[in-house]
Amino acid sequence: MPDSVSSLTFPPAFLWGAATSAYQIEGAVREDGRTPSIWDTFSHTPGKTAGGETGDIAVDHYHRYRDDVALMAELGLTAYRFSVSWSRVQPTGRGPVVQRGLDFYRRLVDELLARGIKPALTLYHWDLPQELEDAGGWPVRDTAFRFAEYAQLVGEALGDRVEHWITLNEPWCSAFLGYGSGVHAPGRTDPAASLRAAHHLNLGHGLAVSALRAALPARNQIAISLNSSVVRPLSQDPADVAAARRIDDLANGVFHGPMLHGAYPSTLFDATRSVTDWSYVLDGDVNTINAPLDALGLNYYTPTLVSAASGDIKGPRADGHGSSEHSPWPAADDIVFHQTPGERTEMGWTIDPTGLYDLLMRYTREAPGLPLYVTENGAAYDDKPDPDGRVHDPERIAYLHGHLSEVRRAIADGADVRGYFLWSLMDNFEWAYGYDKRFGAVYVDYTTLERTPKSSARWYAEAARTGALPPADSAA
Repeated sequence: MPDSVSSLTFPPAFLWGAATSAYQIEGAVREDGRTPSIWDTFSHTPGKTAGGETGDIAVDHYHRYRDDVALMAELGLTAYRFSVSWSRVQPTGRGPVVQRGLDFYRRLVDELLARGIKPALTLYHWDLPQELEDAGGWPVRDTAFRFAEYAQLVGEALGDRVEHWITLNEPWCSAFLGYGSGVHAPGRTDPAASLRAAHHLNLGHGLAVSALRAALPARNQIAISLNSSVVRPLSQDPADVAAARRIDDLANGVFHGPMLHGAYPSTLFDATRSVTDWSYVLDGDVNTINAPLDALGLNYYTPTLVSAASGDIKGPRADGHGSSEHSPWPAADDIVFHQTPGERTEMGWTIDPTGLYDLLMRYTREAPGLPLYVTENGAAYDDKPDPDGRVHDPERIAYLHGHLSEVRRAIADGADVRGYFLWSLMDNFEWAYGYDKRFGAVYVDYTTLERTPKSSARWYAEAARTGALPPADSAA
């Protein structure tokens, strides 16, 4: 490890990756036996996505994956995080797999390995098979067991070639945006259901870890990706500090409590008694959820600033999770979310790299000895080609330089951070925002689907090649 943080040099084995998810890039939604997921249904429901846009074609990665992997190799990526479409490999969410669907992921993994790129496979990135949602979805206990069976099937098929496994991506979004505020699929607005979903996502994770242990070679690494919030009080007034604690329980403790510490926070139970009695947490569940992990993935974009409600200011405001008359935060109507000061991305999210440092150091304390990965971090900007067809995005370069500098600072201060996955490899379907928000290091022309690396991609490629950060004002 370098002696000086100012060198901005990373450990030799550090993974320089990029990330995507199946529904956002694959397209081919009706090919090779794939059936609808909740995002197919949601995006085809009028008024749910910007402009009524869907992932039917997305960026056609299903047919262009070889070219996309070649582009990853050109950019010097050493790892690629992707997700498997559950309904592509197990269309009903239960029963036997469809080999044609698994074959796509076999081909993708083989292509990555042939190019010297480590595959990091996420089993669930929000696209529950619609048939399982029709049976109750994540608020129903059975879904956790179906997920474990799916995990075992994929593990048996790809465990010989994929060493890095992630069970769930951002279960907070699945539970609280999908079943609480309704801005994500399946679009339900039931606070009690969102808490049940959170528990059953946790249970599904724990069951899947056990299933993967049985299916994978011992050398393989099992993790989860949490979008843990960096929650800060507006002031040190005791009411604001208490508000921050409650949101921290709902954002973080509801997942890392049972996963890392073997217990839900008692303060979470106390704060949500008006919504649910937690009777669905059965004996033995928490022990199952507390299955040992080999690593922890953390996704970070912006901090959260809250206060207790006062005067005529009531309830959530700028919580950064889309507009809805329904809050994603159960039993928190007396807490106000504030826009943090500073420059913002196209999503309206404040740019604050110190939050990533704080997050990494927190989990260094929460889970000592557990390797950490930044499994998502990135920014959306209004990128456009210049007359020569080049795409310059100096704002994204500055964003990446700032956040990677904080990753390096965390490493110097004792955080065992093993890799960084830029969100995202390329512009894609950004959920309820449709194609309006561009997070990619690679520009996609949505008419021709032509890929063009932005200047940030060249900058990141130089970082990956040298293991050190180029100057923020460079446009490689």
